[in-house]
Amino acid sequence: MNRLVRAGLLLTSLSLPLLPLAAQHADHAAHKAADPIATAVAAPSRTAKNVARDQYRHPAETLAFFGVKPTQTVVEYSPSGGWYSEILAPLLHQHGTFYALQPTGRYLDGYKTFLAANPAVYDKVKLVGYPEATATIPANSVDTVLTFRNVHNMVMAGNEAATFKAFFDMLKPGGTLGVVDHRLPEDRDTALEKTSGYLKVSTIRRIAESAGFEYVGASEINANAKDTADWPKGVWTLPPSLSQKDVDRDKYLAIGESDRMTLKFRKPGK
Repeated sequence: MNRLVRAGLLLTSLSLPLLPLAAQHADHAAHKAADPIATAVAAPSRTAKNVARDQYRHPAETLAFFGVKPTQTVVEYSPSGGWYSEILAPLLHQHGTFYALQPTGRYLDGYKTFLAANPAVYDKVKLVGYPEATATIPANSVDTVLTFRNVHNMVMAGNEAATFKAFFDMLKPGGTLGVVDHRLPEDRDTALEKTSGYLKVSTIRRIAESAGFEYVGASEINANAKDTADWPKGVWTLPPSLSQKDVDRDKYLAIGESDRMTLKFRKPGK
């Protein structure tokens, strides 16, 4: 075999592994393009400080569990600083509808500022003040209502029944209510729910079912076994609040954000 033939065979053999590798990259890109939630989570408009918290909040898995799709009409209750809005707005921008149902008060102006900072991403977000303007969301028109770490605030304020009724009324028959909140062990004193920021799963189920919802199921996506839910300043002892400031800071950072329940409910109907 002459030298030129040998060189040609060597080049051919070296090239062969590159074809499957290129195919793998193409498959990965196609998969990402086919997964709109993953694309929204990877949106370049998201802020670095919020992306850093994905390890605790698992947004892609959480939204997939709740069945959120880019063609839906979605309500996020109390988006406040906009953590999930950074994902939901690009996810729903082209083919869906996104209502930000924000309680009036100290976070409303801040959320307006958040939206105004990036109009290319947030121009289609429909900001609705709660409870004053809730009726502007038509009854039986929403596919999914989401609320992240807010039910404990409702319980402390005593307005949970009215708020869940509002969720029920705006959802289509068969629509989904997705709830994430800080989890209190069932054997703890229920009085802690008024002060600690933690709630029992049974409490949220009771609130939702009293409003007419059917319980669909739970996920452990946002669980954290390191959180014992018995901290000196309640859930705010842990990150991101770190209410104890420098006292045992490293300890609380090592624990991470709270142990959270992820519960899915359904409005009865087709």
